[in-house]
Formats: sequence, C-alpha cells, structure tokens
Amino acid sequence: MPQVRANGLDIGYDVVGEGPPLLLLHGASSGGRLDFGHQLARFRKDFTCYLPDARGHGGTRWDAADGFSYEWLLEDTVAFADTLGLGAVHLAGFSMGGGTAIGVASRWPERVLTLVVMGITPEREPRASVARRLFSAERIKRDEPAWAEVLDRRHDPVQGEGGWERLLPVIGAAIASQDLLSPADLRRVDAPTLVIAGDRDPLVPVDHAWGLKRQLPDARLLIVPDCGHEVTARKPAIVNEALAGFYRSTQAVAAARAERYAAIAPVTVAGTDRPADPALSADAHTPPEETAR
Repeated sequence: MPQVRANGLDIGYDVVGEGPPLLLLHGASSGGRLDFGHQLARFRKDFTCYLPDARGHGGTRWDAADGFSYEWLLEDTVAFADTLGLGAVHLAGFSMGGGTAIGVASRWPERVLTLVVMGITPEREPRASVARRLFSAERIKRDEPAWAEVLDRRHDPVQGEGGWERLLPVIGAAIASQDLLSPADLRRVDAPTLVIAGDRDPLVPVDHAWGLKRQLPDARLLIVPDCGHEVTARKPAIVNEALAGFYRSTQAVAAARAERYAAIAPVTVAGTDRPADPALSADAHTPPEETAR
C-alpha cells in the first residue's frame, strides 16, 4: 500500500482505475476495499478511485490516546487530495466516511464535483447511542470473538496490538460530542448529491435520510429496501445502478464545476500554507440571509 504525507500523517491508500478523481471514504473500523469492493470493478473504468485509510485505520497510523475528531478527518481528506494534486474531486463516503464527505462539501464546496453519502444522518440520535453500544471493545471481544480477530488482522500490523480496541470507543465518544451540521452548513453543499440509506438501518431512520435530502440544494434520495447499514456490501446491484445513473445525469454539471475550480485555483486547504482565493471563502457560499445573521 502506498503512503503520502499529509496533515502530519502518513496516509495509506489504494488507487485504481483511470479518469477523473473519485475519493471513496470508508466507515469506522473498516477500509476502502471492504466498504467499496463491490463498486470498484464498475467505476474504475470511469474514475481514478482513491481509497485513503482514515487515521487509526489500516495503513494510516494514529494513536487513539492522542484523541480523535471528525474535524481532523475533514482536514485529512482535503490535505490528502491536495498533496496528490487532485484538485476538485468526486467524493463518496459511507457511514463515518459519509460524515467526513458531507463535512468537506460544506466547508470547501468548490472542491467537490459530486457528492454521495451513505448511511449518515444530520441528527445525533439514534446514531450516538447505537455506535456507543456497537463500538464497545469489551462487548466485541466477549460476544463477537470472530469479529475481534478480523479487526486484529485488519489494524494491528500498522496500529499495534489492541489498536482498534483503543480507537473504537474514542470514535463513539466523538460521535456523541461532535458539532452537528446546521441547516446553513447543509445549504453550502452545492454539488449534486445522492443520499443513500437502508430502510432497516439502525443508525439512520428513513425519515432522517429524507430530511437530509430535503435540506441539500441539489439532492436525490435512494432508500434501499430490506437493507441495514452496510448498503454497499449488502445490496451492491441496487447501489451500483443508482450510482451509475447519478454520475451519468450529473456529468455536465460536474464538468462545469471542474472548469470553474481550475479557473480559480489555488485555494487554501487543510494542512498547507497555500493562499486562499477570497471568492472561495465559506461566506461566499452562504445565502445572504444567513450572512446577515
């Protein structure tokens, strides 16, 4: 696995395919090929797919004793893209990665050509309560020893023994305390967006997914039937077909956004000292009535 130095981390990542850049952000305790393995075979023909490991996961070493923050994940993602010179990208994320993706799209909307978010909600509950239970290392080791062994193999080689046991409770605490995106934050997400959720997702009630779609300026909604949280792995045919249609229907808009970004780059990105273009400030994307407040 190659690594790139960005935002103070040596970020491990996979890259496959050919075409415009598509960043795929995985969920907590997981990895890019685990969450998007069923999508790569199809979309590597149209995109160069980048799959970075989040800090503390897989090939990106991070000690949970030093804390964990969703804010850091946003900065890591943009610094990763900038270090590789990707410019504006197609961005897709699942669960924790979906929260990161929509946060990036709100903070740096000019960097996102299209956005896909799966298994996320703008509300704290029931996500925080479910995550607190699921992310208990003691419970996993007691009740799901086979899963604990999988996590050992997945993370220990780089994170050290017990890395995931230290990390998951910290992620659960971060979910319970992170700043939530406000309606004004969500209105800054001006890229074409596809929101996906399973109809049986314990973390994301269907009405939460619908509510998220309603608050985004240019969004579509897919509710995957008879499916829980892991939509990409459980119902890949449905998800892949929806993604293909989404990317086809937004191709012209994405191309125009790429041209606009190329005309106004460079911009300030996390972890760099590059100067900002005033036209790309967050306030430039805030509706006038929000700025006035």
